[in-house]
Amino acid sequence: MDQEQIAQAARIISAAHNMVALTGAGISRPSGIPDFRSAGGLWEQDDPLEVASFSTFRTNPERFYTWLRPLLQVSLAARPNPAHLALAELEQSGILQAVITQNIDGLHQRAGSRTVYELHGHMRSATCTHCERQREADELVEQVLAGVIPRCTCGQHGLLKPAIVLFDEELPIAPFQQAQQALATCDVLLIVGTSLEVYPVAHMPLLALQHGARLVVINLDATYVDGYADVLLHADVATVLPVILNHADFRHYE
Repeated sequence: MDQEQIAQAARIISAAHNMVALTGAGISRPSGIPDFRSAGGLWEQDDPLEVASFSTFRTNPERFYTWLRPLLQVSLAARPNPAHLALAELEQSGILQAVITQNIDGLHQRAGSRTVYELHGHMRSATCTHCERQREADELVEQVLAGVIPRCTCGQHGLLKPAIVLFDEELPIAPFQQAQQALATCDVLLIVGTSLEVYPVAHMPLLALQHGARLVVINLDATYVDGYADVLLHADVATVLPVILNHADFRHYE
């Protein structure tokens, strides 16, 4: 680890008054959830634009849920790792104002984070595509894991769609607008575990930079904003982020 960069990150975080974190699949990889693009990831044997699209969900739900089943299994078995816990600690200290995440696994909330904008949705609820009734996802999860295509109890037995954003769907308006507001007002943006390759989320750091925010990037792979970063650490987020917190001084928030 680059000790100079760690010390600089600690200084920037310690001086922050309104920090926001933007997270992606890399923060959940140490928890056992594979990402979508690297070797062994969830897309290695499937075309994401096909199998994880809303059109496939409507026309071939069996294929969609066959793809979703292993993701549900690993998400249920996963536990928050030290990076999730570090962000929750930063929020509790008063430094971190919000987590903007592309993940659908709910690990931020399980770690203790309270203000989380889930741009790609979540798996806590499901909606009937016919009657539009929203339901808790517990029953859906049980059926999917049992190999059953989940359907609503309404007279038309509509398909139950989990509250995740599929390809060819728009991002949910409320969390997207809340995320934009947070980025426009933050003084530090902490990018954790995302290579910024999925749009429109990939554009979001530019909003923070346009408003003068400092930028700390922690990600194994390069990102297009590396050249703008005040601190750049190509490292395992679950290892580096707790070390940064150990160097940070939160006393002025007490």
